[in-house]
Amino acid sequence: MVLNVYNTLRRKKMAFIPRKDNRIQLFVCGPTVYDYSHIGHARTYVAFDVIARYLRYKGYDVFYLQNITDIDDKIINRAREAGVSWEEIADRYTKAYFEDVQALRITSVNKYAPATQYIDAILRQVRTLLEKGYAYELDDGIYYDVSRFKNYGKLSGRTVEEAEDTVSRIDEVIGKRNKADFCLWKLLKPGEPYWESELGKGRPGWHIEDTAITETEFGPQYDLHGGAQDLIFPHHEAEIAQMEAASGREPMVKYWLHTGFLKVGGRKMSKSLGNFITIRDALKKWDVDTLRLMLVSTHYRSPINYTEAAMEQAKNSLNYIRGATRAAKKKVDVKKWIEKFVDAMDDDFNTPKVVALLLEMGKRINKTEEDLSPAIYEIGEVLGIDFRLKERPLPAELMTLIKKREELRKQKRWAEADRIREELKKRGILLRDTPEGTEW
Repeated sequence: MVLNVYNTLRRKKMAFIPRKDNRIQLFVCGPTVYDYSHIGHARTYVAFDVIARYLRYKGYDVFYLQNITDIDDKIINRAREAGVSWEEIADRYTKAYFEDVQALRITSVNKYAPATQYIDAILRQVRTLLEKGYAYELDDGIYYDVSRFKNYGKLSGRTVEEAEDTVSRIDEVIGKRNKADFCLWKLLKPGEPYWESELGKGRPGWHIEDTAITETEFGPQYDLHGGAQDLIFPHHEAEIAQMEAASGREPMVKYWLHTGFLKVGGRKMSKSLGNFITIRDALKKWDVDTLRLMLVSTHYRSPINYTEAAMEQAKNSLNYIRGATRAAKKKVDVKKWIEKFVDAMDDDFNTPKVVALLLEMGKRINKTEEDLSPAIYEIGEVLGIDFRLKERPLPAELMTLIKKREELRKQKRWAEADRIREELKKRGILLRDTPEGTEW
């Protein structure tokens, strides 16, 4: 089966064909490092980790690039609040992000690109846009004129007029030609960081860093761009306008992929609502395999609701699949199961279908004792989930319950034995009765 992906730009699923042979250039928007990353970030970065892993599993040569926004208004404001330099804030939370990435078992990124290492490339791109008439100067900076780019809005589906009415994280300043115009180069304000340039002392705007980074690393056109849905407008729309105007080539990106929103308890995550959960806080309560399984149980394009119940379900599913591998005794050909996995992933990376397949395999093992564990472990490598059974001694209290149940079964007191089984199941212990005794 041919790999098909949903392309936000075309608003439909399309056969995936790399621009050059089997080489794929993938760029995903990284964090703005002014605070700890939250589970909404985890949702996007785990999704693209799985996508990159699967593309490599299919035999593609993937170069996965991610930016780090290490200069931004949010960083400057946080530094002022903390009474430290902006560099200290950026460095502190960049290190924290890398710690979170490692804890999430995200291993697929080839290169992280901090914006401050691409200032020269940013300035070159701003100069090009000025020379081509797509940018103009105001007292406080250099702005992109969205009315000059005839295809502005093609990703989000918004016209320039609609963009005027729905502005998000777009610079507010008197004198702009259009409300949706955004700043490319912010001129120096007292007390703010700056770089020397012939365009004036200043620092980059938010949108320009990504196109400067990707043009440096990939050139003006590449295969895949990913990020969360809330970046479609204005951020990704701005990227297209900048790069296609500067280079004169289109499309800048062949396939655009976007992850759905994450809510906590059915509500938007917010510190004011008390439901803001950082990655590190989530991993204090749940292990990484449980968190990743919960995240991939929902399709990457669909909204996802982070709840205790969803995490408990993921934990139980993980334990069920792991427990089933213990019952695997008969060697069989697992090729058909791998084919089912590939069919699911080739359909726009349908991980919920893969999770259902894994549970089906667990049920099959428990019923037939067929050893499907090689296929389970192979799928786990792509999902970044370790399905190998973790052997560890049970607490004496639980071992006592298991032995008590065995005695009850010998006495044919089935109802009491079943109550113990259910109690153990609630505590993450699955039992299997065999002629040799009870396995857990």
